[in-house]
Amino acid sequence: QVQLVESGGGLVQPGGSLRLSCAASGFTFYYYSIGWFRQAPGKEREGVLCINRSYDSTYFVDSVKGRFTISRDNAKNTVYLQMNSLKPEDTAVYYCAAANRQYCSGSSRDYTYWGQGTQVTVSS
Repeated sequence: QVQLVESGGGLVQPGGSLRLSCAASGFTFYYYSIGWFRQAPGKEREGVLCINRSYDSTYFVDSVKGRFTISRDNAKNTVYLQMNSLKPEDTAVYYCAAANRQYCSGSSRDYTYWGQGTQVTVSS
């Protein structure tokens, strides 16, 4: 059974940090590209960042460059999203997703497996 489980979300003040985790099971994790998406209230889901099987990362949102980083630990079947200098506009439900492809994509249509999401709220 395929599972992607996100964790690490919560309420943080502007300027704070969070690290999200995405724990995977049920598929050949090391072979997949893993992306992080987010969906804010009233907005469409957007790709944020992705890491492929070669550990190359791709940003899809300019506003997170220099603040967010992605990493993966294939031994633990886990991908991490480190978010620093958080802003209120980063508030959203964050989802991880897996795509059986060599290169990252920012389109949700290219991803086969999805987690349930974790809420990130940036507010004072």
